[in-house]
Amino acid sequence: MKKAKVYMYDKLTGTLTEDENGFHFEYDQSYLKSDNAEPISLTLPLTDKEYISKVMFPFFDGLIPEGWLLDIAQKNWKLNPRDRMEILLKTCHNCIGAVSIEEI
Repeated sequence: MKKAKVYMYDKLTGTLTEDENGFHFEYDQSYLKSDNAEPISLTLPLTDKEYISKVMFPFFDGLIPEGWLLDIAQKNWKLNPRDRMEILLKTCHNCIGAVSIEEI
């Protein structure tokens, strides 16, 4: 099982998990109760229910670098090109934009 904390503007927003059943995303309860809570994506609106998918959520997949930058990351960290969660965990700690991923 692979697990990651998801941050937006350096605030913990939720947890992303990959297990034998697929991918799971759940917002942090304290984040949901905060006054300025906003969804990390329009495709993942704020809810206290867990999101479940057989494939990686398109929002998170879109954070992964492409092209030559992805090639460099795969070669340097010896990443399997088919393991999208591992690529996300290794390359998206300091993403461009508001969201970042931290491996647990």
